Amino acid sequence: MRLSARTFAVDADDVQAFYRDRGWTDGLPVVAPTPERVHAMLEWAGAPPDLVIGVESVKQRPLTAEKVAVNAVLAGCLPPDFPVVAAAVDALCRPELLVHGATASTGGCAILLVVNGPVRHELGMSSAHSVLAGPDRASVCIGRAVRLVLRNLLEVRPGELDRSTLGHPGKLSWCLAEDEEGAVPWRSLGAERGVPAGTSSVTAFAASGPRQVMNEWTTDPTEVLDTVVAEIRAVMLHYSIWPGNYALVVPPQLRSVFHDAGWSKADVRAYVHERAVVRRGDWERVGKQAVVNDANRNVEYRALPTPEHLLVVAAGGDAGGFAAVIPPWLGPKSAAVTVGVGACFDC
Repeated sequence: MRLSARTFAVDADDVQAFYRDRGWTDGLPVVAPTPERVHAMLEWAGAPPDLVIGVESVKQRPLTAEKVAVNAVLAGCLPPDFPVVAAAVDALCRPELLVHGATASTGGCAILLVVNGPVRHELGMSSAHSVLAGPDRASVCIGRAVRLVLRNLLEVRPGELDRSTLGHPGKLSWCLAEDEEGAVPWRSLGAERGVPAGTSSVTAFAASGPRQVMNEWTTDPTEVLDTVVAEIRAVMLHYSIWPGNYALVVPPQLRSVFHDAGWSKADVRAYVHERAVVRRGDWERVGKQAVVNDANRNVEYRALPTPEHLLVVAAGGDAGGFAAVIPPWLGPKSAAVTVGVGACFDC
């Protein structure tokens, strides 16, 4: 296996300065991508260096396994992490995600990765406490690797192609593993999106920052979801009225409310789809009366085009009546994409 990279002899501080001065890091220390480390990544995945993992649909730029592996090493990934990184990059390049628009927008979204399947345990990924904030090594490094791929291979750097007005912390790294075992009898996100049993997957989603909600004063699933719907409606009024994928992360305490009542993920999606609705005239109450007129005042907007646009993810610590609503970047312009890890189930 022959790599295209050149090597040079420097000490550890010089490595950090070399990458930092060229804008090839996110500001955190990096691991030097030596040929041996890059080889190890590629060999673990059985990928030749020139294998094209994906082609970004706007720039038409091919992202090769070697270049992706270099960034995975920089991010601190270990070789077993690389198939997940490669699957995530494949998902990024699917036209329906529209990674160019999402990452260049002033809206400031980040790419959220949800991992399903056996690979979660193989990598020691945690689905419990602080699940949205990098609870384990693999989650942090995989999310960071994808961000460095965007930065170094697609020029998505703040103030350059990345035109985010504010952004949010998920831009550094945002990757979580679903608590599939603790969610039974719920099906995993991967299974609901067509991933065969026993196959690992990554779902990539261009997402705004998470919005935490709480309702621990009820055992009625409709009341819990009324709180969720209120938050989604707030997003529609305060940020974007357009429909698209939303994610709902449900930790165990609130999950038990649904399980005890016999509610499936499909039931949750149907309830939210039916009620997460605003009228254009509602914008008058939040300072946006300039875009309301007599012709559009009563026009209804749904957060979800269909119930299936809600991604219900089981994850989080075992105590606390909390959930998280994660809004889309900008409605229907970008769609969530699910890709197999080391497997192509839609070929």
